[in-house]
Amino acid sequence: MQLRKNQTLERFHEFLKLENEIGNITRQEAVSMVPPLFLDVSPNHFVLDMCAAPGSKTFQLLEIIYQSTKPGSLPDGMVIANDLDVQRCNLLIHQTKRMCTANLIVTNNEAQHFPGCRAHKNFSKASEIELEPPISQLLFDRVLCDVPCSGDGTLRKAPDLWRKWNSGMGNGLHPLQIQIAMRGLSLLKVGGRMVYSTCSMNPVENEAVVAEILRRCGGSVELVDVSSELPQLVRRPGLRNWKVRDRGIWLSSHKDALKFHRFGILPSMFPSGRRYVAPTDGDHKNENGANVNSEDEPMEDPMISTDDWNEEVSDIPLERCMRIVPHDQNSGAFFIAVLHKLSPLPVIQEKPSRRGNSLTKRDEIQEKLSEQVTECNNGVELNSEDAASEKFSEAASEADLIEKEMDETASVPDPCNTDDENDSEKAKLLVEGETPSGKAVGKRKLQIQGKWKGVDPVIFFKDEAIINSIKAFYGIDESFPFGGHLISRNIDNNHVKRIYYISKSVKDVLELNLLVGQQLKIASVGLKMFERQTSREGTTAPCSFRISSEGLPVILPHITKQILYASPVDFKHLLQYKAIKFMDFVDAEFGEKASKLMMGCSVIVLRDAKTSSEPIQLDASTIAIGCWKGRGSLSVMVTAIDCQELLERLSARMETEKGSSAQENNVEGVELQDMNGIEEAERSYTTKEATND
Repeated sequence: MQLRKNQTLERFHEFLKLENEIGNITRQEAVSMVPPLFLDVSPNHFVLDMCAAPGSKTFQLLEIIYQSTKPGSLPDGMVIANDLDVQRCNLLIHQTKRMCTANLIVTNNEAQHFPGCRAHKNFSKASEIELEPPISQLLFDRVLCDVPCSGDGTLRKAPDLWRKWNSGMGNGLHPLQIQIAMRGLSLLKVGGRMVYSTCSMNPVENEAVVAEILRRCGGSVELVDVSSELPQLVRRPGLRNWKVRDRGIWLSSHKDALKFHRFGILPSMFPSGRRYVAPTDGDHKNENGANVNSEDEPMEDPMISTDDWNEEVSDIPLERCMRIVPHDQNSGAFFIAVLHKLSPLPVIQEKPSRRGNSLTKRDEIQEKLSEQVTECNNGVELNSEDAASEKFSEAASEADLIEKEMDETASVPDPCNTDDENDSEKAKLLVEGETPSGKAVGKRKLQIQGKWKGVDPVIFFKDEAIINSIKAFYGIDESFPFGGHLISRNIDNNHVKRIYYISKSVKDVLELNLLVGQQLKIASVGLKMFERQTSREGTTAPCSFRISSEGLPVILPHITKQILYASPVDFKHLLQYKAIKFMDFVDAEFGEKASKLMMGCSVIVLRDAKTSSEPIQLDASTIAIGCWKGRGSLSVMVTAIDCQELLERLSARMETEKGSSAQENNVEGVELQDMNGIEEAERSYTTKEATND
């Protein structure tokens, strides 16, 4: 309560919220930022974030890719951020949209079945694109596998989890985590690096998963020792021996699991990973000769050991994993393992079967149910053990139905595929998307031409008339690549509202996706570059498409027309008053130049007080906004929150210039006189506005 009453902290909190909304900063728990640091990402890498929502790690990966990129250029690499849940995918899009990047694709696929998009030369749909893409399969240099987990490492920041958490959550998620990790390795290039991480301390979700995928991959994947990287990070080595807890009993091996009739406990959950095969003495029978139901058989006291259980110890160097525990450095808990792919995976493991490990039907159902438990560290409620047991019993009677569904899944790329014979029904369907439970989360009109339910198609924009009008109106030079880099989400060019720009790497992936039949379910792609003006004044302008605020930093260095350079005082007035008549600008020459622009969108760049020559040298600190040049005035096309943030940046810059100029002995009086002139001009302009009103 005392912190809330502190006005200084309150102002700081408001500042954080504003900067976070704009995209200048991203608030994230420090320990959650560790996994991307071990990926060793370079600007030319193709990166896959398999379970990306809510998007903080994706944002971090994009920042790393853009680190050494010059203004107006794009890196050679890209990021594909994927999440299964539609609602969480929308949150992911909202978070990453603040990055304003053309190097991102957001997909809505199952992580464990993420498409590889392997193209064949004799593919029947090869005629859909003009040229074959430079890549024939979607493989990645880096893969971040931050899988759904029970989330016990977040108990400090999410104390409500105490009421919901139990050890059965990790057991239920274990098969899904293995599937996702194996799929990530199969999509990883040879020589690439994958980071497997969870916000859990349960070894069943951590070391057990790492050990199992290493066993399946043989010698094609190694566990990397990264103890020398980030030396200031306090971490502990991974475990090599542990027990598995299930419904109040500690199990040391798969033999114990069978002994206590825990058929849902898999061998891969234990350090050795060995399966125990019970002697074939027939079914256990009671003294009356009836079969004993494992559910009714009395359990031995879990605190009393009837045998000397020999604890298993893994022969895999799991100490190379790292455990970050809360009390070492006042943080949340995290588990991280870094894997390096040495050679192609064994053929059998490249396309694993859901029954390839001799699972019983009950194990298959348990594996299916584990997919319903979602990641809690991102705000999703976890299922309790009681609820899981109830679902387990209900699903047991539907084993045949589940088995049939698995067979259908193996033959069909995705159940959301709408390419069927019922086009008339498809046209009437209204969905926003589906959750894993199959419930609709919203309603919108479905575009018939799209392959996926509720998702607009990705269309390469090739209307030469519109493209040429845009290039001529803004004087975009030939150094800016346009051909094949523009897309829309509407097949009708006459009704396209937004045109998006994509980087070369994203272009290659989209072409490959079209070639293989649109296997990727793309929820968001590209940087919004141009937006159609639908107002009456906009339709009469020479170019009806304006440059969006998101795309302006990318295209700004290539614009030669419809661009003006404003003094700090006029730029500030534009942000404050939103619309100014040409004759009312403090700099009369600027107002005259603005009046001579063609009607339509224009770009106003902030000029330093010391800089008088045009054009100015553009760099990362350049501030520019989009405006609409009307018949008698210049109007700002920037959102209110962006105007507020820009005003604060401008005020800080003017204060800095004022302070630095005051320290210069030779020009001290001149600089102060200039700043006083700006302040006087502002007062004069305010008085003039009040008089006109």
